[in-house]
Amino acid sequence: MQLSEATWPEIRDCESDLAVLPTGSTEQHGPHAPLGTDAKTSAAVAEAGVETYRERTGADVPIAPTIPIGVAAEHRAFDGTLWVSPDTFRAYVRETVASLAHHGFDRVVIVNGHGGNTNALREVTGAISREDAAYAVAFTWFDSIDTEAEMGHAGPVETSLLYHIDDEAICEAELETAREGAGEGWGEWVAGVNLAHDSDEFTDNGVVGDPTTATADLGERLLARSGEGLADLLAAVDSRDR
Repeated sequence: MQLSEATWPEIRDCESDLAVLPTGSTEQHGPHAPLGTDAKTSAAVAEAGVETYRERTGADVPIAPTIPIGVAAEHRAFDGTLWVSPDTFRAYVRETVASLAHHGFDRVVIVNGHGGNTNALREVTGAISREDAAYAVAFTWFDSIDTEAEMGHAGPVETSLLYHIDDEAICEAELETAREGAGEGWGEWVAGVNLAHDSDEFTDNGVVGDPTTATADLGERLLARSGEGLADLLAAVDSRDR
């Protein structure tokens, strides 16, 4: 159930106390993938997970609108990237969860599609669960499954999922350019310390990994696995003794 597409009586009559809140980012994803990739993929995973949970249990779970801007200053060298501070992001997530809890959805799984959000989400879900009238956890889809390929950034994993959910979003004419300008790894590491704070320090065009190896078949498998993982998590959150 997409909350924004439902009527208020439908939400009033929804018997679940679970809700899902997708979060993403509006940031560069190389010359071949859209700035909204992280928001698009987190929304798709949220929908897949809720559908799998519905098939297993018969219960519907509302999916809140995706939060499209996150903690992404590390990509600011690339045009179009938007970002907010971790404080702003945490506050927005926390107040959105409070709104859901006000209507009885006081067990919230945040489905995240952007690595830069993970620290802030871990902190804010802890604060929510300790101090507010709700329980919340964060599910970063690519950290929660075996991805079969190196994650990178705008590399084979994200590009494969895009191929599956929205292949028209990919600029195939730029895939070879994306590969040629890609970095080999995320950062510049010495003694376990990443010396690089921003992505333009280790990639010419914002890409890490080889997106030319992406396939729709891999994307289909990734979506199925992440959806199953999210459904497992929803069941655990629903049954957890708070």
